[in-house]
Amino acid sequence: MSFSKDDSAGYLANHMARLFERGLAARIRPLGLTTGTFPALLELWENDGLTQKQLVERLDIEQATMANTLSRMERDGLIRREKDPGDGRVQRIRLTERARALRDPAIAAATAENEDALLALSDEESAELISLMQKIIAARKQRA
Repeated sequence: MSFSKDDSAGYLANHMARLFERGLAARIRPLGLTTGTFPALLELWENDGLTQKQLVERLDIEQATMANTLSRMERDGLIRREKDPGDGRVQRIRLTERARALRDPAIAAATAENEDALLALSDEESAELISLMQKIIAARKQRA
């Protein structure tokens, strides 16, 4: 059985993800953001006040990684932790005003990176690529 990395969906997806990350990092660095905090910010911009556990589940990352990410975000003035009024054992992750103010420029940076990365594709091809990626992710989540 032969293997060619150039025909491997996993290898190509990983390579493409690294290229996207590098491009996004360059675009959000002037905002004081990193690609490590960006996924959590995306979730919190949509649903401020999630718990660490909810972020772990939504982002599909390890608990320890999320804990470290949140510590960096707190240090950088992007979030604060609040006790849940209904359950004192639970902490809610709340965005700071600084993080809220970064939403629009950060989303613009991500949008520009996506547009640049997909320039080689037609609108239809871009939509198909995104649809196929969503389908693979959904199928993999069901099996996990």
